[in-house]
Formats: sequence, structure tokens, C-alpha cells
Amino acid sequence: MDWAFLQFLAGALIISLSGVMAPGPLTAVTVGKGAQSPSAGALVAVGHGIVEFPLMTAIFFGFGFLFNLPHVRPVVGMAGGMYLFFMAAGMLKGVRNHDLPAQQKESHSPVLSGIILSAGNPYFLLWWASAGAMLVMQSAAYGIVGLLLFMTLHWSCDLAWSWFLSALSYKGGHFFGKSFQKIIFAASSVFMVIFGGKFIYDALLGLPCP
Repeated sequence: MDWAFLQFLAGALIISLSGVMAPGPLTAVTVGKGAQSPSAGALVAVGHGIVEFPLMTAIFFGFGFLFNLPHVRPVVGMAGGMYLFFMAAGMLKGVRNHDLPAQQKESHSPVLSGIILSAGNPYFLLWWASAGAMLVMQSAAYGIVGLLLFMTLHWSCDLAWSWFLSALSYKGGHFFGKSFQKIIFAASSVFMVIFGGKFIYDALLGLPCP
């Protein structure tokens, strides 16, 4: 492993962390689900990886242009926005009914949420069509081993950050009690509605003119 490759991995780590730590719908879901399970973030990251690993592989084999087709981002944004509204409604229902554990059972699993909110996030696709694609192609210069190491490094950033957020949310919920859980659920729901509205608004703006 030469010095140039180590420099690449260091740069990839910084760029990956800047994307992973940026607030978004996955952050809101991870914090909300983490209020009841410290490992929820790890499961969200697993769902995220189920989408992300094939995506990185597709870019490696030259299919990254598909993310820039005219209808892809609007359709993805509309679907992702509707799902965020659905999840927010479920969380708010649990807060209103004072029945947070039951609400958790009715909602989608953290893995499924990670899958849907990754595949349904147009900004996730935009990142991989630009900065992410650049990193994949740079890793490809070091062969399949370089690609695999980059993929593992990037997803490890997702895993570590999501797990940290859910564990922090869980610890806070147990220290401050049910009132804190309700605040976390309500705040997460509000952010889901905001992100969902932005996804749908941008999707409508991005529809090609007839």
C-alpha cells in the first residue's frame, strides 16, 4: 500500500464524514428511532449500505450517468417526500396517544427506513453523481482492492455516525425519561416534514416541461 493511496483514503475519509454528518432525513429518523433503541442507528446504516454498495458498484462500472436522467430525481424526490410524511405522521400519532412503544412496533424497521430514505433521497443521488463518483473513480485507479477499501471506509463512516446518534438519543431518553422521548419524536417528525416538503417541492420544480 503506497503513500499516494493512503493520502487518497485520508481525503476520502474527510469528504465522506462531511457528507455523513450533514443533517438530513436519515439523521432525523436515526435520532427518533434511537430514543427507544441504542442500536437503531447501526440498523439504519445497514439499510443505507444495502442501497449504497450497489450504487458505488454501478458507478465503478460506468452507470453513474443514469442518476442525471431527467425524470430520475423528480420521481425519487416525490417518493422520498411522501415516505417522510408517512413516517412523521406515525411518530406524531405515537406522541399524541402517549404510546411510544406501540408506535415503534407499527412503524417501519430501521433497516427498511434506511433503504427507503436512501433510495428516496435525490440529494443522496446528486452527491454520488458528483463528489461520490469522483471518489469511486479515484479508488478504481488502485484496482478492485482500492474500490473495496474505499467502499468499506465510506460505509464505516455511516455506521459510526448513525450508531453514535442513536446511542446518544437513547441515553438521553433514559436519563430524562418519557418526556424527553416525546420531545425527540416530535422534533424528529417536524424535521421529517420539512425535508419531505423540500423533496416534493424540488421534485415538482425539476419535472421536465412538456
